[in-house]
Amino acid sequence: MDLCNINEIKSLLARHGFRFSKSMGQNFLIAGWVPQDIAASSGAGPGTGVLEVGPGIGPLTRELAGRADRVVSVELDRSLLPILDETLGDCPNAEVVPGDVLKTDIPALIGEKFVGLTPVACANLPYNITTPAITALIEAGCFARITVMIQREVAQRICARPGSKDYGAFSVYCQYYTAPELLFEVPPDCFIPAPKVTSAVVRMVPRPAPDEVDDPDHFFRVVKAAFALRRKKLLNSLSASLGGPSKEEISQAIEACGLPPDVRGERLSIPQFAQLSKALRGLV
Repeated sequence: MDLCNINEIKSLLARHGFRFSKSMGQNFLIAGWVPQDIAASSGAGPGTGVLEVGPGIGPLTRELAGRADRVVSVELDRSLLPILDETLGDCPNAEVVPGDVLKTDIPALIGEKFVGLTPVACANLPYNITTPAITALIEAGCFARITVMIQREVAQRICARPGSKDYGAFSVYCQYYTAPELLFEVPPDCFIPAPKVTSAVVRMVPRPAPDEVDDPDHFFRVVKAAFALRRKKLLNSLSASLGGPSKEEISQAIEACGLPPDVRGERLSIPQFAQLSKALRGLV
């Protein structure tokens, strides 16, 4: 069965009485090159175990199972389980775990399923859980690579550089923990039903926390405050959002870091945020 052939997909879904759920952000692939290229980019191979989120009817799952030693797919929609039983029936190294990845103890699942294997994460993420799902995968601290297909605008935000229009708190978060790379785009006509946005595949390779940051909680508090008033001066945004230090004290901290008094938060790199966080720590 070709799981990206639109006629075979429609027949499969009709046979099981399946209906798409808008609330779950379901869009199934109808272009075979997409799951092939995602799997090829994921790092899945001998000696690896792959955690997949939202397998749908299983086209990416099958590609991953052909490369990795084991694939575990977490699927929230129980109406897809009998379909996956059929489409993955000849993939003995693929297992579907019913559940919500946002409520799953990911490290425990990895520890149970991937003994002796190098874990990687790979998914065509539902659009409605993109940010929390990526956050959960990063915070799990388990994966050698995280490769996901998401909305292009989110992919651009993850990979954005300081000073660009897409750079924000989530950019800093993802780049603090990983080295992200936008690999390729996927147009809407590669899906059924076709989404209204273009998708993109991003690969994130976890990296050690930056040496410049010695208090991550305070660092991210400053980062969030810096972007709280988008496109406003850093001084005004920090003054409105941090609480505690006076505007004059914040201004002095900005000046002590060698930053212009009218600088905006989106101009700061991670090392500059780290320096500012240290300058403000005694005041917040």
